[in-house]
Amino acid sequence: MLDNDDLGPADKALLDLLNEGRITAPYAAEETGYNLQYVRDRLGRFVEHGHVRKIYEGLYELVNDPRE
Repeated sequence: MLDNDDLGPADKALLDLLNEGRITAPYAAEETGYNLQYVRDRLGRFVEHGHVRKIYEGLYELVNDPRE
């Protein structure tokens, strides 16, 4: 599990979006201004640590926010 100390600015921006609802990587990249591949990598890391679930190909939802 990740905690707040493990999170960078991009992670926090992605978590803010995920708190609003389900997202895709292209949407998140457009909204945050981060590179698409970087966003995919960060979302993958959240999935690996159990904070985000990939519910369909390319669609992600928040399971639990590591900032809490």
